[in-house]
Amino acid sequence: QVQLVESGGGLVQPGGSLRLSCTASGSVFSIDYMGWYRQTPGKQRELVADITSGASTNYADSVRGRFAISRDNAKNSVYLQMNNLKPEDTAVYYCKMIIRRLQQGFQYQYWGQGTQVTVST
Repeated sequence: QVQLVESGGGLVQPGGSLRLSCTASGSVFSIDYMGWYRQTPGKQRELVADITSGASTNYADSVRGRFAISRDNAKNSVYLQMNNLKPEDTAVYYCKMIIRRLQQGFQYQYWGQGTQVTVST
């Protein structure tokens, strides 16, 4: 079984920074996609940023220029550096990965458990 474990959330003042981390464990041959999503109560989960195996990145308009996604293939990890945080960034943040367990096997989609980010005075 593959599991994604997230860390790095917490309470921060507006203008502050946080760095989220997500690491996959278990039977992993390759990770073809990594992304960060967030969800507020009563709203749909939305894409924040993602990165492909080819290292192309994509950001939501609301975070572009403030957040940066990166990956470490050797550690099966993806990170989200969040700078100049705003109250509207408050949400539960989820890591998503698309993973191959065999060289020519199926691709599976996995989600992390979520980590709370609260931006408030």
